[in-house]
Amino acid sequence: MSGPAIGSRLRVRAPAKVNLTLRILERLPSGFHALETLFQAIDLCDSLEVEVRRESGVALEVVGADVGPADDNLVVRAARAWLAETSVEWGLAVRLTKAIPAGAGLGGGSSDAGAMLRVLDHWMPGAVAEERRLAIGAELGSDVPFFTGKGGLVLGRGRGERMTPLPPLPPAWLVVGMPRVHVATGPAYGRLARGRAESRGAVPPPLFDGESAVPRSWPEVASLALNDFEPVVAGAHPPIATALAAIRAQHPAFALLSGSGAAVFGLFTDADAAERAVGEARAACPESRFELARTLDRLPAVEPAGP
Repeated sequence: MSGPAIGSRLRVRAPAKVNLTLRILERLPSGFHALETLFQAIDLCDSLEVEVRRESGVALEVVGADVGPADDNLVVRAARAWLAETSVEWGLAVRLTKAIPAGAGLGGGSSDAGAMLRVLDHWMPGAVAEERRLAIGAELGSDVPFFTGKGGLVLGRGRGERMTPLPPLPPAWLVVGMPRVHVATGPAYGRLARGRAESRGAVPPPLFDGESAVPRSWPEVASLALNDFEPVVAGAHPPIATALAAIRAQHPAFALLSGSGAAVFGLFTDADAAERAVGEARAACPESRFELARTLDRLPAVEPAGP
């Protein structure tokens, strides 16, 4: 199978996401939980630069953070899965520049993996069918399928592999709080399961029963904004609760935990109000990092890398 020339280089920004709503549903036969979520991409981004090289294999250089062994990195695992699927034998040199913190519920590692799959599809369009790319993504993590697509606002269901792109909402601004704690996804699911068992709480019903229920304005999103992880994760990690309270004190349209944490966010439809709010949150909660971000209509495009 033909492909790009040796030395070809592409780059792409890999954006973070927030979950505008996140509902954890029944446990599937695979042992994973079904979920229902509204993914929203934001302009806090890692970046990936990929070069085709003569030597086989995937070489990874990471700038800006220690993300552990290369063999465990989702970028490397995504590339290897794609190469195995296509039987392509050329190698890849990947430079990953990190800005999204790990273990924050912002999808940084998943976005990097999705960006890698999008780069490879850009070089060899259709070599791996879209359905198979989504399946590869779901095998890597529930957030990865979202990052293999193009849309900035997507309804995700199943394990995350059932993607329904939605029309973008008007631009909005977010105050993103990043407490200096790491929340592992597995223990977060464990806390949620124990909490439901102790309260004898039933598995909640889906929020979106058909496309007619999908919100089409920020007030509609605010009326549905919830995260099933928030009570148990914020309760177990006081810095998260403190950062969330600092944001809510600024009167956003709504504020939530993102994913299984540790990041939290508040959404504003006015840029000036959001800029004031990030300053107030930093002053009120100096032990956490707060950044201003904006929603994205689409995921960033893959581009040629300069010399």
